[in-house]
Amino acid sequence: MEKIWTPSSWRDFPIKQQPSYEDKQLLLAVEQELATYPPLIFAEEARSLKSQLADVANGNAFLLQGGDCAESFKAFDANNIKSLFKIMMQMAVVMTFSGGKPVVKVGRIAGQFAKPRSSDTETIGGVEYPSYRGDIVNDIEATMEARIPDPQKLIKAYNQSAATLNLLRAFARGGMADLHKVHSWNLRYMNDNSLDIKYEELASRISEALKFMESCGLTSQNTPQLAQTTLFTSHEALLLNYEEALTRKDSLTGDWYDCSAHMLWIGDRTRALDEAHIEFFRGIKNPIGCKVGPSMQEDELIKLIDTLNPENEAGRLNLIVRMGASKIADHFPNLLKKVESEGKKVVWSCDPMHGNVEKTSNGYKTRDFANILSEVKQFFQIHKAQGSIAGGIHLEMTGQDVTECTGSSSSAVTVDGLSDRYHTQCDPRLNADQSLELAFMIADTLKEAR
Repeated sequence: MEKIWTPSSWRDFPIKQQPSYEDKQLLLAVEQELATYPPLIFAEEARSLKSQLADVANGNAFLLQGGDCAESFKAFDANNIKSLFKIMMQMAVVMTFSGGKPVVKVGRIAGQFAKPRSSDTETIGGVEYPSYRGDIVNDIEATMEARIPDPQKLIKAYNQSAATLNLLRAFARGGMADLHKVHSWNLRYMNDNSLDIKYEELASRISEALKFMESCGLTSQNTPQLAQTTLFTSHEALLLNYEEALTRKDSLTGDWYDCSAHMLWIGDRTRALDEAHIEFFRGIKNPIGCKVGPSMQEDELIKLIDTLNPENEAGRLNLIVRMGASKIADHFPNLLKKVESEGKKVVWSCDPMHGNVEKTSNGYKTRDFANILSEVKQFFQIHKAQGSIAGGIHLEMTGQDVTECTGSSSSAVTVDGLSDRYHTQCDPRLNADQSLELAFMIADTLKEAR
């Protein structure tokens, strides 16, 4: 008989990737304080996202999910948030215009602070330190004191998430998303290159279409869809004590929602069926995701789907495939075939980032754009061969002019040039040029499928 679910029932299960707090009384006080704070999102917003993801699962929309590897307290800045919003809008309009489908936009933002690590310790300069687990847990500085988990950081993460959400809603509803401003979404440093020209040509075609629509009486004033958008939020729900504190019962339906974000996902390291993360996720009604790596087995995936989406509800579960360019062809087709043959209604999205990390000779973690592109192309090809729906893309990316991923025709970052603007808190991100180049490639694929 299945155990009765509560927001705290996960505490009876084994759990991985958790910090060890020294002051348990302070931790309890922080959790209790967070439980009194206002929700960051509302249940109806999460239901709206689930409905839109159902369209993705049925092939009538496309999912664009992207943002920072790990948000930072120090890099918290309105311009950084604006840059991410702009590049997400650019990518979405490119894919919508060419693919002929609405794009559901979900940011890795306003809560993406915690990071799973492969080891509890890391060696820096010959000294072994506790691993940095994200600004919500400890500090990135290489000192023993900085690496002590601090419960008060949970409060700071909540406050920064609230401020970020406030600004995102202002951008989305306050005029910045107006399609008449499609030219102004271009970022300042993206000038005088072929990608910029390609985008401007598309923006001019959109402007011409808008002029025609205005002559037919459709304007931003009487058609809100032309002037407003929605950017949903998401993060990996790693710290379940934080998630529990922000889980609330919806007054309309009586269901429980994790109100820290519109969508939450489980990482590849914490998806064991008999552990705490699966237990927590099975009870919340948000749309949820789960990373699917090369170690996933067919029967295991079916059991996971049945546990997380027992009613087989389209839009509830997003399977985020992260295999690596050299492994996806060997591992993904059989998983896909098994899920499709069982009639499971899921969103399939591609994470071409996490399986393609490599260490350079000069000590930097990077990702080669060619490998990222290869995994995305293979993801679409495998779906096409099986007649299934390639639903979306999941990217670690930024609107900033960083040098963290090598390659691409539009942003020729070399291994030697990584040190120029390598700003990530954890893993390397695509910069705006690389993100937009990838968007054009996906747009061409969607256009061909149409």
